[in-house]
Amino acid sequence: MSNVYHIPALLIPCMEGLQIKKGGIYVDVTFGGGGHSREILSRLDETGRLIAFDQDLDAMRNCIPDKRFTFVRSNFRFLRNFLKYHEAESVDGILADLGVSFHHFDEVDRGFSFRFDGALDMRMNQRADLTAADVLNEYSEEQLSDVFYYYGELNNAKKIASVIVRSRATKPFSQIADLVAVVEPYLGKDKQKKDMARLFQAIRIEVNHEMDALKSMLTQSLEVLKPGGRLVVLTYHSLEDRIVKNFMKAGNFDGKVEQDFFGNRKSPFKLVNNKVIVPNDEEIEANPRSRSAKLRIAEKI
Repeated sequence: MSNVYHIPALLIPCMEGLQIKKGGIYVDVTFGGGGHSREILSRLDETGRLIAFDQDLDAMRNCIPDKRFTFVRSNFRFLRNFLKYHEAESVDGILADLGVSFHHFDEVDRGFSFRFDGALDMRMNQRADLTAADVLNEYSEEQLSDVFYYYGELNNAKKIASVIVRSRATKPFSQIADLVAVVEPYLGKDKQKKDMARLFQAIRIEVNHEMDALKSMLTQSLEVLKPGGRLVVLTYHSLEDRIVKNFMKAGNFDGKVEQDFFGNRKSPFKLVNNKVIVPNDEEIEANPRSRSAKLRIAEKI
């Protein structure tokens, strides 16, 4: 297991995307190991401010002792309320790294990875009630199938859901090894690891309500960003990337750009990079987990 909490992907492109003003107010909505936050602080003067969000108690231990830094232990879906509380109702930039920290995948007790046995937990916020075991044991077959299909993009989602429901009637799920043993025979041998990763991704997204939280945060970003403020988002799978792409393009999640009477586009954002930014070969070699990262940047009009 790694002792590294997290290595941020595309660190310098993220900073360039934020276009940091020395005395500006910035928000890191996914603090994690603090890599992005430390880099932001290094580019601010004594009048600048950084507010960082993370719902995970483990991330709180990485707090930065700096008077310009404020840590909020909360889900970023509450962005607007906490910014108001901390007297930062309008900000110059928001950064979101939607990747799961190395720490979560590498800590056996957190239950995020099929590489280890442990409790089926997967909660980003340990104060939350719903666990992965709850999802597997309590959701209907149809609900499970939808979770696996929409969040894991698994073509055999119905079959896997059926097998899980049949198995839990005899023995409820509690450990990772139990789940792996039940579903492994139904995953193609040629892409078994990839499909297992997708299954775990789907359960994690459901446990943490990740898509709802992302949409809520993006919607609020429009309210709190100053004109000219930057929204910088790193995504790691097609579901969240599609949401971010559509929102930056059109200000909504369908991606449909409205037009005024004269046919002019009414998008609230100007795209900074029309083409998505991805890590180069050198970064992928140094940090293989960055290989699926996609960076999108938009400026509020």
